Amino acid sequence: MNRPLKVMLVAAEASGDALGAGLAKALKRRLGNELTLVGVGGPRMAAEGIVSPFDIADLSIHGWLEGLKAYGLVKQRVADTAALADRERPDAVILIDSWGFTIRVAKAVRALMPDVPLIKYVGPQVWASRPGRAKTLAAAVDHLLALYAFDAPWFEREGLPTTVVGSQALHVDMSGADPAAFRAARGIAPDAPLLLVLPGSRPSEIRLMTPVYAETIGRLKALHPDLEIAAVVAGTVAADVRERLNAMPDKVHLVEEDDKYAAMKAASVALATSGTVSTELALAGAPMIIAYRFQPLSYAIMRPFFTGKYATLFNHAADEEIAPEYIQNDATSDKLVAAVERLLEDPEARAEQARRQTAALDLMGREGRDPSEIAADAVLDVIEGRGR
Repeated sequence: MNRPLKVMLVAAEASGDALGAGLAKALKRRLGNELTLVGVGGPRMAAEGIVSPFDIADLSIHGWLEGLKAYGLVKQRVADTAALADRERPDAVILIDSWGFTIRVAKAVRALMPDVPLIKYVGPQVWASRPGRAKTLAAAVDHLLALYAFDAPWFEREGLPTTVVGSQALHVDMSGADPAAFRAARGIAPDAPLLLVLPGSRPSEIRLMTPVYAETIGRLKALHPDLEIAAVVAGTVAADVRERLNAMPDKVHLVEEDDKYAAMKAASVALATSGTVSTELALAGAPMIIAYRFQPLSYAIMRPFFTGKYATLFNHAADEEIAPEYIQNDATSDKLVAAVERLLEDPEARAEQARRQTAALDLMGREGRDPSEIAADAVLDVIEGRGR
């Protein structure tokens, strides 16, 4: 080897930035000075030495209509990313999550560098919608790093070699999270009911979900004056969430990223926007209600393509609705208040839901090696197999 191995990582939103940082660390543990990292990412990847040519915050897009509105920006960022690859000439390109952006980057990089190995880290959730994306991905990349065993068959049927690495969310270390200290620091009594709200990580989620949650909180506080409310303000949407919640008449304890897991452990009930956070809440033992809204026109376009029964991963793994889901027109304050009320008033129901959530995590592969370590091994195997 006459120069360090050069690996390019591409992430377009906060969850992918976290995965990219974990993979970068694992690769550095293996190769040390014999590794150069380049790419596109956020603050976590930057902390690992990956200097992004642009801010990825504007690429956190969800929904077809939102994607159309941002098309010009996405097209430019795809071109910028492909140009970076062409300039740096990496030995492999890892495209992390963010289907709409990374599939375009894959095609652009392939056109410029036909022989570079392209590895997708997190496949699209074809079990939930648009299964044809499995064939599209198989034609665009050389290898997939899948999070769950139930992902793999969809892509392997299309001829795409797949390594199941597991989800990082299943391996979060919560041993240092102290729920008693969390409550004490905020003047929340040990026996006070605590509702934790997690409004989302994308601007569109905050815009669509925060008003519903605000109305739900207000009604719950009227029913339960002793109810304490906390909300997570983290990632690229932190400032927006903080501004919206500070404007509410009811007091909300704002939770920064560092205290997120302690808040989850401290919560009596959680109200969460669908996403990876549901897995983290289940790990913390917090019974939860899941809600989600799309922009109405986007939902009307996308609805015929939804094929899965559940939006929440552990519900899908268990093939039953353990955590109640309220999607689009069902995500109303009437239904959310009733669902939260049921859990607040029934300690046995809370304990039973938490137990079933934990059992479902076992079906998702909670045991095993750290996913970043498995992913790093797979990346190096792919590079070696391409004859560097």
